[in-house]
Amino acid sequence: MKLDILAIGAHPDDVELSCCGTLMMEKAKKKKVGIIDLTRGELGTRGTVKIRAAEAAAAAKIIQADMRLNLNMADGFFQNNEENQRILIQAIRTYRPEIVLANALSDRHPDHGRAAQLIVHACFLSGLQKISTLSIDKNKQAAWRPKYIFHYIQDRYSTPTFVYDISDVFKKKIKAIKAYTSQFYSSKSETDEPQTYISTPQFLDSITDRHRMLGKMIGVDFAEGFIAEKMIGINSFNAFVQKET
Repeated sequence: MKLDILAIGAHPDDVELSCCGTLMMEKAKKKKVGIIDLTRGELGTRGTVKIRAAEAAAAAKIIQADMRLNLNMADGFFQNNEENQRILIQAIRTYRPEIVLANALSDRHPDHGRAAQLIVHACFLSGLQKISTLSIDKNKQAAWRPKYIFHYIQDRYSTPTFVYDISDVFKKKIKAIKAYTSQFYSSKSETDEPQTYISTPQFLDSITDRHRMLGKMIGVDFAEGFIAEKMIGINSFNAFVQKET
C-alpha cells in the first residue's frame, strides 16, 4: 500500500495528541494515511502493553487510518542507530509516503526529540539506492525518500511554520485521544491506577486550549501546528486564499 501521509510517533498516542486531526482532514480528501508507532509505550505508568495496543487499534479506527504498525523499539531506550534506522527505512520503503509527520524536535519526553532525529535520518537514508533492504516477500526494496517531513508540536510549545485547520474534525480528534482510557482522564479510567501528568482532566483541557490558540492564529476554531526544517515553495497564491467568514 502506498501512502500519501505517514505519521510516526515514539509512543502510541503521540499521533493522536498532536496530528491526527490533520490525518482525518486529509483522509476526507481521499488521501491514504497511516500511522507508525516506534515503541509499545511499555514504560508508561498506567496501563499495559496489551491494553495500549487495543487502545491504539481503537483510535486508528476512529481516525480511519489505512494502516497502523508498531516497530517494537525499546520505550525509553531506543537509539538513533543503524539498527533502528534500517527498521524504519524498511517501513518507509514499504509505504512510500509523500509526506511524513514526525515527533517534535525537542520536548519534555526525551524519546520525542530522539525519535524526531531517527525519523529525519531514516527518511534521508531511505532515498539512497546503495542501502539494501528486503520486503516481506524477500524482494529487494526500491529507494524512497519522502518529499517533506513536518514536525508536530507536542508538550512544549514551538512557533509553527504553518498551522492546519482541523475545526471540522476536532471533536473526533478528542474521541481518538480518549480511546486511550488507560492514559487520559475518563470515567472509564481505572481508579486504582497512579495519577500521572497526562491523566488529569486539566491535561485534556490544555490540549483543547492549545488547539484553540493555534486556530486563533488563522481565524478558525481549532488547528494543529507543524514545523518544517525544509523551505516550502509555492507556485500559486491560491494556497493562501481562505473562504470568507
